[in-house]
Amino acid sequence: MRTLPVPPSSEDAEVIGQEEAHDQEKQLDAGALFVLKSKGSWVHCGYHLTTSIVAPALLSLPYAFTFLGWAAGIFCLVIGAIVTFYSYNLLSLVLEHYAKLGHRHLRFRDMAHDILGPGWSRYFVGPSQFLVCYGAVVACTLLGGQCMKAVYLLSNPTGTMKLYEFVIIFGCLMLFLAQIPSFHSLRHINLVSVVLCLAYSVCTAAACIYIGSSSKGPHKDYSLKGNTQNRVFGVFNANAIIATTFGNGIIPEIQATIAPPVKGKMFKGLCLCYAVVTITFSSVAISGYWAFGNQAEGLILSNFLDDGKPLVPKWFIFMTNIFTILQLSAVGVVYLQPTNEVLERAFVDPTSKEFSTRNVIPRVIFRSLSVVLATTIAAMLPFFGDINSVIGAFGFIPLDFILPVVFYNLTFKPSKKSPIFLLNTTIAVVFSILGVIAAIAAVRQISLDANSYQLFANV
Repeated sequence: MRTLPVPPSSEDAEVIGQEEAHDQEKQLDAGALFVLKSKGSWVHCGYHLTTSIVAPALLSLPYAFTFLGWAAGIFCLVIGAIVTFYSYNLLSLVLEHYAKLGHRHLRFRDMAHDILGPGWSRYFVGPSQFLVCYGAVVACTLLGGQCMKAVYLLSNPTGTMKLYEFVIIFGCLMLFLAQIPSFHSLRHINLVSVVLCLAYSVCTAAACIYIGSSSKGPHKDYSLKGNTQNRVFGVFNANAIIATTFGNGIIPEIQATIAPPVKGKMFKGLCLCYAVVTITFSSVAISGYWAFGNQAEGLILSNFLDDGKPLVPKWFIFMTNIFTILQLSAVGVVYLQPTNEVLERAFVDPTSKEFSTRNVIPRVIFRSLSVVLATTIAAMLPFFGDINSVIGAFGFIPLDFILPVVFYNLTFKPSKKSPIFLLNTTIAVVFSILGVIAAIAAVRQISLDANSYQLFANV
């Protein structure tokens, strides 16, 4: 009598998946093998997530509120938190599903290749992620230079050093950090980064409350400025800023750093991350807008000076800016990892040892060149607010708000009448429309500001 084969249990399937993943690891290219090492815990994952999301871009949130007002500003902030937490969890579930099947995706473009097809991966997802990540490196380098210049002018008001000089100094720091070999190697730096983002957020909120409560502060005006057309475009511009602030764009690469089995670890990391997000985003956005109203600037730290005179003690501004500068270097090197991965894949030999001469020389050369290029772009185009909006519209909205729900629906194929399918479809449609309009608004803002643009401007 012939016996029928017994299907494997879920535990056996996971073991089989891990064995297949081990076989897959032997065939990895140099980028995945050396940059995206899978050795971390969920805590390390939480550090990476927090550094990539809770960055100094959050200091632009009070400025976004100037286009939205109190009610709409808080509503958009809450919706941004809920939707991104939900989307990142969906993306994690899709990654866990493929890992269980023995086909672990280590990169965003690999997911897109298998789920959407090679065309989407090559011509949309890959370029969009590069725009997001390399654009974030440029923005971090620029903002680091601006913060350094603010500290310099505070201590030497008649100083003659230009912004591009400080951008170059910050670029030198990035040049050193760029040589850290792998994403997993950043875990200790990103732990310090978590402490730093909490520190400058608390300092910023405290300074805003102090200024807003004193006679030094400006008259509080929460009305929306500009004519109807400017207000409408301002709303979409503000949403692009908020999307950028919550944006990540490297969820698969972060999950790739987790040691198998990966099940449930990303969710714990996201909970750690969003605990910090809740504290920092809400405190800075609300206190900054409360203190300065519609006079809040693109970087709220700029409001701490009134015609060059500090509204809080100088040492406090020094301390806040130093915390910000140090964390910016960590954020910049995190977003440099996808670029490093591409460079390693192209120029490094996976069959040689990681620190062999054959691999170290091209690694140092090409990573250094990528940082030099980012620093040059930052020095030439010093307009952080406009860069922030463009990155949000063209990169973060598709990668973080739209693709995760599309990937989930295509992978798990829920019933078209089920609540989760309807919710995911609604999110995809709404944020697709928002992304197109925000892109138009961002480009319009650049065209309006173009007359004031100068290469290597000292702004």
